[in-house]
Amino acid sequence: MDTYMQLDIYGEQSALDSVKAELLRLDSLLSTTEPQSDIYRLNQNHSAEVDESTAELIKKSLEYCADTDGSLDITVYPLAEKWGFIDKNYTIPKQSELDSLLKNVSYKRVETDGTKITVPDGFKLDLGATAKGYAADRAKALLEESGVKSAILNLGGTVLAYGEKPDGESWRVGITNPESTDGYMGVIECRDKIVVTSGSYERYFVGDDGKRYCHIINPRTGLPADNGTVSVTVVSDDGTKNDALSTALFVMGAQKAAEYCRANDGFDCVILTEDKTAYVTEGLADSFSLTGDGEYEKVII
Repeated sequence: MDTYMQLDIYGEQSALDSVKAELLRLDSLLSTTEPQSDIYRLNQNHSAEVDESTAELIKKSLEYCADTDGSLDITVYPLAEKWGFIDKNYTIPKQSELDSLLKNVSYKRVETDGTKITVPDGFKLDLGATAKGYAADRAKALLEESGVKSAILNLGGTVLAYGEKPDGESWRVGITNPESTDGYMGVIECRDKIVVTSGSYERYFVGDDGKRYCHIINPRTGLPADNGTVSVTVVSDDGTKNDALSTALFVMGAQKAAEYCRANDGFDCVILTEDKTAYVTEGLADSFSLTGDGEYEKVII
């Protein structure tokens, strides 16, 4: 999943071993670059029988693509490749190149039949916007089976705050300060929640034009999202949902994202903008606090 992960589990070693094994299994299935993975085979052959976990995640991801009216789209891989976010050979494509690639971007063209997945020629899937959230859900299920009462898993920006701290206190999950990524601009206190953040500061490059381009692609334009939003954090007990929405809400931009949050329930979020405003849903009004690092203004939406 192209990230570092840290697992802290208070319990039997076997619980840690089973979670680690499951994370490695999912990585081997969902990788876009590993030749033996389900996704790689699908992208090469345009049709493949895949593992049940892969099929389940694709189907869930497509539901969130539809629910967010395409702000999330798991077929943007050709665009990410062209911009260089896969091999880190960064480039700014010509508009004609983007127009051509956009013809191969539409989640509506993905067909599912049990564990058989089919995409048209020229299409490629990328589950990077939902894989870590799904991994957190699977880890949570394994922890429940093991009887563990306390664990904190950081899956590269996707944090599973399982149960409570061993001392009975709530977990404190920091939201990175976009301007100084070794510090935090705010903290969320929570128990039994999954906290997922997508930000423009995570992966980006500065082009020859001096402009910064982030890795989150707008599926409608083919361009990296550039709407004044710098990060979106989503909180609920459903990691796949959080991961999907953190990307979709980022693409929407703060105003449309706030409208989506007000129209839908079952999750909370914190949206950070370039003008240093932290838009916070009512469900986090008391559990989210600013640290003073970055001087953000907290606004309840």
